[in-house]
Amino acid sequence: MAFLDDNYLLTNNTAKTIYDQIKDLPILDAHNHADVKEIRENKNYSDIWYIEAATDHYVWELLRKRGVEEKYITGSASNKEKWMKLANVFEQLVGNPVYEWVHLDLKRRLGIDLLINEYNAEKIWDITKELLEQENFKPQALLKEMDVELMCSTDDPIDSLEDHKALKESDCKTKVLPTWRPDKSMHINKVGFPDYIKKLEERVQKQILNIDDLIEALQETHDFFEKMGAKASDHGVEVPFGYIIDHQKADQIFQKRMKGENVKKEEEKAYISYMLHKFGEMNVKSNWVMQIHLGAMRDIRDTLYNNIGPDSGGDISNHFIPIVEPLKAFLNKFDERLKIVLYALDPTHYPTLATLTRAFGETVSLGAAWWFNDSPIGMKRQLEYIGTVDLLMNFAGMVSDSRKLMSYGSRTEMFRRVLSDVLGNLVEKGQIPLELAIRGAVHICYERKKVLFNF
Repeated sequence: MAFLDDNYLLTNNTAKTIYDQIKDLPILDAHNHADVKEIRENKNYSDIWYIEAATDHYVWELLRKRGVEEKYITGSASNKEKWMKLANVFEQLVGNPVYEWVHLDLKRRLGIDLLINEYNAEKIWDITKELLEQENFKPQALLKEMDVELMCSTDDPIDSLEDHKALKESDCKTKVLPTWRPDKSMHINKVGFPDYIKKLEERVQKQILNIDDLIEALQETHDFFEKMGAKASDHGVEVPFGYIIDHQKADQIFQKRMKGENVKKEEEKAYISYMLHKFGEMNVKSNWVMQIHLGAMRDIRDTLYNNIGPDSGGDISNHFIPIVEPLKAFLNKFDERLKIVLYALDPTHYPTLATLTRAFGETVSLGAAWWFNDSPIGMKRQLEYIGTVDLLMNFAGMVSDSRKLMSYGSRTEMFRRVLSDVLGNLVEKGQIPLELAIRGAVHICYERKKVLFNF
């Protein structure tokens, strides 16, 4: 098997047969971090570094591991200098999905069948520089070429969604929907929390003096997102605190923080729990899906956070976090009322989450292998496990979770090939009929998301 050939990740003929049935299905991407302004403006990309590494903390982390200076990652060096440094160490990234993703982009999107290394770096830079000046490599053309039928960006409640509105009224073939992510209003101990509340006041043109005012303001933004076509909310939490908390207690904690007083850990848990329940009720009213990303410990490396800022590659997983006890009251309160998707950062959480989603029936689903698990190994292990404990037919399906548009096709292809191989192996071992394997693959890749997210 040659590198990224037609048999890539497919280990038997049955897997190839299944993949042939799903490889050309349109892409429905229910969660990503797209730059919607970039799509709306639809300008030509400048160069290969910009489209592959300028916004990708996956790449940044690996370059740091190989000793590349920060100047050539997020620093002052030119994009060409950064690309040349990346190419010099790229061969050392083998075994990591980044090596495959970037080469898939080159091969599938740009038609370049060269390996990235110090000898080919200049040639790849020149070829891609010329290609990216063409009309068919603008953002909207790329989305059309990848057959991205619909995608959901991740947006703050204070966002006016002007770019979404402009896209909706444009000739863009891909439907781009917003997703409501109110994390900044929930993480009460973050340094910028009071400042964020002030921004929310400006957004809704109302003063926020207490917890009721806050919920009313957030509801107003929720209603606006609904009018703009949103189908889901998204929530990033280290621990999914969902305890039932008294309104008066939540109000006291909120006002305490706004006065500049210290909020204790137990109070923080209570406030997050209260807000999560309020968000759930908003979603029930709008018939949205509630996506909960759990387990990420943010900005663990002080030098990165202090010198570069958040989302710069200093986040880790923590397999010690509690899941069932914090979530139990929340899941029971919304049982059969709200569609919930749970994403786990640490693979050791799959056994708990798979049994949890199984216990709560159709309305609670397990989300795609997320972040550090978003690799052939991570996806394969997840699919095999949930197929035997929960149900593959209730799996929420693949999402790109990507900050770079070029990778939507590559990440989707990787998932579809892994899924085909998992199902193909089950057929080869006599565990399922081929017809049902194909039907299941189509359902997971396309039909399931249509129904789950009301697309």
